[in-house]
Amino acid sequence: MFSYDDPYLFKYCQDQIVRHCVPDSDQRKILEFCHLEACGGHYSSKKTSAKVLQCGFYWPTLRKDAYHFCTTYECCQKLGSMTRKDEMPLTSILVVEIFDCWGIDFMGPFPVSFGNLYILLAMDYVSKWVEAIVTRTNDAKVVVEFLKDNILSQFGMPRAIISDQGTHLAITFLKP
Repeated sequence: MFSYDDPYLFKYCQDQIVRHCVPDSDQRKILEFCHLEACGGHYSSKKTSAKVLQCGFYWPTLRKDAYHFCTTYECCQKLGSMTRKDEMPLTSILVVEIFDCWGIDFMGPFPVSFGNLYILLAMDYVSKWVEAIVTRTNDAKVVVEFLKDNILSQFGMPRAIISDQGTHLAITFLKP
Protein backbone atom coordinates (compact mmCIF):
# COMPACT_ATOMS: atom_id res chain seq x y z
CA MET A 1 0.00 0.00 0.00
CA PHE A 2 1.40 3.39 -1.01
CA SER A 3 0.64 6.83 0.36
CA TYR A 4 1.59 10.17 -1.08
CA ASP A 5 2.50 13.14 1.08
CA ASP A 6 3.54 15.93 -1.28
CA PRO A 7 6.37 15.70 -2.46
CA TYR A 8 7.19 12.24 -1.01
CA LEU A 9 5.86 8.74 -1.70
CA PHE A 10 5.77 6.19 1.12
CA LYS A 11 5.17 2.43 1.10
CA TYR A 12 3.58 0.50 3.93
CA CYS A 13 5.66 -2.71 3.85
CA GLN A 14 4.76 -6.25 4.97
CA ASP A 15 6.73 -5.84 8.21
CA GLN A 16 4.34 -2.97 9.06
CA ILE A 17 6.98 -0.27 8.65
CA VAL A 18 6.40 2.80 6.52
CA ARG A 19 9.38 3.44 4.23
CA HIS A 20 10.29 6.37 2.02
CA CYS A 21 10.26 5.49 -1.69
CA VAL A 22 13.48 6.68 -3.30
CA PRO A 23 13.73 8.16 -6.79
CA ASP A 24 16.16 6.60 -9.28
CA SER A 25 18.61 9.48 -8.93
CA ASP A 26 19.23 8.81 -5.19
CA GLN A 27 19.37 5.00 -5.22
CA ARG A 28 23.10 4.77 -6.04
CA LYS A 29 24.01 7.20 -3.23
CA ILE A 30 22.00 5.20 -0.69
CA LEU A 31 23.56 1.91 -1.80
CA GLU A 32 27.04 3.42 -1.54
CA PHE A 33 26.33 4.71 1.95
CA CYS A 34 24.89 1.41 3.20
CA HIS A 35 27.69 -0.65 1.64
CA LEU A 36 30.75 1.55 2.16
CA GLU A 37 30.28 4.03 4.98
CA ALA A 38 30.20 3.57 8.77
CA CYS A 39 26.90 1.68 8.81
CA GLY A 40 28.12 -0.58 5.99
CA GLY A 41 31.18 -2.77 5.98
CA HIS A 42 31.42 -4.16 2.44
CA TYR A 43 28.96 -6.92 3.23
CA SER A 44 27.01 -9.01 0.75
CA SER A 45 24.06 -7.79 -1.24
CA LYS A 46 21.58 -9.28 1.25
CA LYS A 47 23.08 -7.35 4.17
CA THR A 48 23.38 -4.20 2.08
CA SER A 49 19.71 -4.33 1.08
CA ALA A 50 18.78 -5.06 4.71
CA LYS A 51 20.73 -1.94 5.75
CA VAL A 52 18.81 0.12 3.19
CA LEU A 53 15.53 -1.16 4.62
CA GLN A 54 16.73 -0.46 8.18
CA CYS A 55 17.44 3.13 7.14
CA GLY A 56 13.79 3.44 6.10
CA PHE A 57 14.19 3.49 2.31
CA TYR A 58 12.51 1.38 -0.37
CA TRP A 59 12.31 0.94 -4.12
CA PRO A 60 10.90 -1.99 -6.10
CA THR A 61 14.21 -3.23 -7.52
CA LEU A 62 16.19 -2.81 -4.28
CA ARG A 63 17.49 -6.38 -3.97
CA LYS A 64 18.45 -6.63 -7.63
CA ASP A 65 20.22 -3.26 -7.51
CA ALA A 66 22.06 -4.17 -4.31
CA TYR A 67 23.24 -7.44 -5.89
CA HIS A 68 24.42 -5.64 -9.02
CA PHE A 69 26.17 -2.94 -6.95
CA CYS A 70 27.99 -5.42 -4.68
CA THR A 71 29.12 -7.74 -7.48
CA THR A 72 30.44 -4.90 -9.64
CA TYR A 73 32.03 -2.76 -6.93
CA GLU A 74 35.72 -2.71 -7.83
CA CYS A 75 37.19 -2.48 -4.32
CA CYS A 76 35.28 -5.55 -3.10
CA GLN A 77 36.26 -7.55 -6.16
CA LYS A 78 39.98 -6.79 -5.68
CA LEU A 79 40.08 -8.11 -2.12
CA GLY A 80 40.66 -11.68 -3.22
CA SER A 81 41.19 -14.57 -0.85
CA MET A 82 43.34 -14.62 2.24
CA THR A 83 46.78 -16.13 2.00
CA ARG A 84 48.73 -17.92 4.71
CA LYS A 85 50.71 -14.77 5.53
CA ASP A 86 47.49 -12.82 6.21
CA GLU A 87 46.28 -15.23 8.87
CA MET A 88 46.70 -14.46 12.55
CA PRO A 89 48.45 -17.18 14.54
CA LEU A 90 46.16 -18.95 16.96
CA THR A 91 47.02 -18.96 20.63
CA SER A 92 45.54 -21.38 23.07
CA ILE A 93 43.32 -20.08 25.84
CA LEU A 94 44.31 -21.04 29.35
CA VAL A 95 41.36 -22.64 31.11
CA VAL A 96 41.35 -21.60 34.74
CA GLU A 97 38.85 -22.53 37.43
CA ILE A 98 37.62 -20.16 40.07
CA PHE A 99 40.25 -19.44 42.78
CA ASP A 100 42.99 -21.16 40.73
CA CYS A 101 44.85 -18.02 39.67
CA TRP A 102 45.49 -15.06 41.97
CA GLY A 103 47.17 -11.71 41.37
CA ILE A 104 48.96 -10.20 44.36
CA ASP A 105 50.62 -6.85 44.99
CA PHE A 106 51.31 -4.16 47.57
CA MET A 107 49.78 -0.70 47.35
CA GLY A 108 51.37 2.28 49.02
CA PRO A 109 53.01 3.77 50.96
CA PHE A 110 50.03 5.79 52.07
CA PRO A 111 49.85 8.38 54.86
CA VAL A 112 50.15 6.65 58.23
CA SER A 113 46.83 5.44 59.59
CA PHE A 114 46.89 3.55 62.90
CA GLY A 115 50.55 2.77 62.19
CA ASN A 116 49.81 1.13 58.80
CA LEU A 117 51.44 2.31 55.56
CA TYR A 118 50.61 -0.39 52.98
CA ILE A 119 47.73 -2.46 51.65
CA LEU A 120 48.42 -6.02 50.49
CA LEU A 121 45.87 -6.97 47.86
CA ALA A 122 45.12 -10.32 46.20
CA MET A 123 42.48 -10.80 43.52
CA ASP A 124 41.15 -13.97 41.90
CA TYR A 125 41.41 -13.64 38.11
CA VAL A 126 38.16 -15.47 37.33
CA SER A 127 35.66 -14.28 39.94
CA LYS A 128 37.37 -10.94 40.69
CA TRP A 129 37.12 -11.79 44.40
CA VAL A 130 39.37 -9.47 46.41
CA GLU A 131 41.18 -10.17 49.67
CA ALA A 132 43.09 -7.30 51.26
CA ILE A 133 44.84 -6.41 54.53
CA VAL A 134 46.55 -3.30 55.86
CA THR A 135 50.11 -3.69 57.05
CA ARG A 136 52.99 -1.70 58.52
CA THR A 137 55.66 -3.09 56.17
CA ASN A 138 55.87 -4.49 52.66
CA ASP A 139 58.09 -7.52 53.09
CA ALA A 140 58.00 -11.24 52.31
CA LYS A 141 57.06 -12.21 55.88
CA VAL A 142 53.78 -10.27 55.58
CA VAL A 143 53.06 -11.96 52.23
CA VAL A 144 53.62 -15.46 53.67
CA GLU A 145 51.32 -14.77 56.62
CA PHE A 146 48.69 -13.29 54.33
CA LEU A 147 48.79 -16.28 51.98
CA LYS A 148 48.54 -18.76 54.86
CA ASP A 149 45.77 -16.95 56.75
CA ASN A 150 43.67 -15.47 53.94
CA ILE A 151 44.18 -17.44 50.72
CA LEU A 152 45.31 -20.99 51.45
CA SER A 153 43.06 -21.51 54.48
CA GLN A 154 39.93 -20.23 52.73
CA PHE A 155 40.35 -21.18 49.06
CA GLY A 156 42.97 -23.95 48.99
CA MET A 157 46.20 -24.06 47.03
CA PRO A 158 46.01 -22.01 43.82
CA ARG A 159 47.63 -23.15 40.58
CA ALA A 160 49.30 -19.78 40.06
CA ILE A 161 50.05 -16.62 41.99
CA ILE A 162 50.95 -13.75 39.68
CA SER A 163 52.87 -10.70 40.88
CA ASP A 164 55.06 -7.92 39.49
CA GLN A 165 58.08 -9.78 40.97
CA GLY A 166 58.94 -6.98 43.39
CA THR A 167 61.60 -7.63 46.03
CA HIS A 168 58.98 -7.62 48.80
CA LEU A 169 57.31 -10.61 47.10
CA ALA A 170 60.52 -12.68 46.82
CA ILE A 171 59.46 -15.51 49.06
CA THR A 172 61.82 -18.32 49.92
CA PHE A 173 60.19 -21.48 51.14
CA LEU A 174 62.13 -23.23 53.88
CA LYS A 175 61.47 -26.67 55.31
CA PRO A 176 60.11 -26.44 58.86
